[in-house]
Amino acid sequence: MRLMDRATLAGRIDQTLLKPTVGETEAESWMRAGANQGFASLCVSPFLVPLADRVLAEATESATVVCSVCGFPLGYMETASKAAEAARLVELGCAEVDMVVNIAALLEGSDSYVRDDITAVVNAVYEYSGGAGLVKVILETGYLERAQIVTGSRLAVEAGAHFVKTSTGFGPRGASIEDVRLMRETVGSDVGVKAAGGIRDLSTALGMLAAGANRIGTSSGIELLNALDAQAG
Repeated sequence: MRLMDRATLAGRIDQTLLKPTVGETEAESWMRAGANQGFASLCVSPFLVPLADRVLAEATESATVVCSVCGFPLGYMETASKAAEAARLVELGCAEVDMVVNIAALLEGSDSYVRDDITAVVNAVYEYSGGAGLVKVILETGYLERAQIVTGSRLAVEAGAHFVKTSTGFGPRGASIEDVRLMRETVGSDVGVKAAGGIRDLSTALGMLAAGANRIGTSSGIELLNALDAQAG
């Protein structure tokens, strides 16, 4: 039995291209392949944001938006630098910004620093997007104990973030069902949960959604949609 239709699944996917080796020529082909699939966003490296903005503007029937990353992938940039990067990404065409939490500060229990760091990015995106932009906070759960995942999720909510997100895909591990469930329990129903890192097949993606994620970050979005179609027969 088909668990959801193609449009519903596509609308929950941030189709992602963050490989450090991919330049504009390869990226443009990838963007055009994904522009009309119905994805929530194309999540690209910061220097590719202007190109993604142009490609999606040409796909006039697409509601897909541009997403990029801030403080990526290590999260240890100084707060003002993160906020400035986020503002610049919005100026270039981003509707959504995925920022990496200051992992060291979170591990050390510096709650005020973590909250203020996230707040600065949230405020920058709000100001430069006219209140329309979304911020997702990457906790990099592979470094964290359960209590630290709870704390990071809570601080993200207190700072006004719109989503908490599991992983960068460059950390010690990707998303897990347990991470997603814990994050959903912590943030409640009003804040999004994005599962990312290592999600390459349909069963894993559907498992993350069932556990409470409402976004999936993956470089395999088209493959997931094709697998759903194949499942339907």
